[in-house]
Amino acid sequence: MKKIYIILILSGILCSYGIYAQQSRYYQRITRIVTDAGDTATMIILRPVYIFPKRTFKSQKEKEYYWKNVRDVKKVLPYAKLVHQALIETYEYIQTLPEDQREQHLKRMEKELFEEYKPVLKTFTYNQAKLLIRLIDRECNQSSYHLIKAFLGGFRATFWQTFGAMFGVSLRKEWEPEGKDRILEEIVVLVENGQL
Repeated sequence: MKKIYIILILSGILCSYGIYAQQSRYYQRITRIVTDAGDTATMIILRPVYIFPKRTFKSQKEKEYYWKNVRDVKKVLPYAKLVHQALIETYEYIQTLPEDQREQHLKRMEKELFEEYKPVLKTFTYNQAKLLIRLIDRECNQSSYHLIKAFLGGFRATFWQTFGAMFGVSLRKEWEPEGKDRILEEIVVLVENGQL
């Protein structure tokens, strides 16, 4: 009987541990407002909820393609966000450096990023790599070609564009949320909001 109580107590402690570690997915912020009359009101700012029409598939192949894209977006989207954050941090940092040290820092940064993410990027499939390039454009509002050109120069940007073109990938492709990337945009929005 003591063993059962001990197991129940331990499982209760372990279950409650996870509760404190989780953040709420349903609201962004709770604030208290005090009016001029001295009344206190609580205001909860909810996250936006996106509702798309129910997806119907014409064939099994179309359904498999959709769920393959969901899987790929879930795998690739965090890396696109990492690239966006790294670009912001790098840009802010190189603004503080003297002109002669900027190029050295960018070369060192490029080398470090290759060493850190090359093993992960090698596990990506061809379609996931193409999707990463498109999601980087979505996150940064610039094509990968223009980002490389801004940070590393036109020669390197042209080199990587040519290298990608040999494999059928264009770094100049832009994100078209209302066009051909409409379904991917829907998937990304749903994944970002935890609805998928």
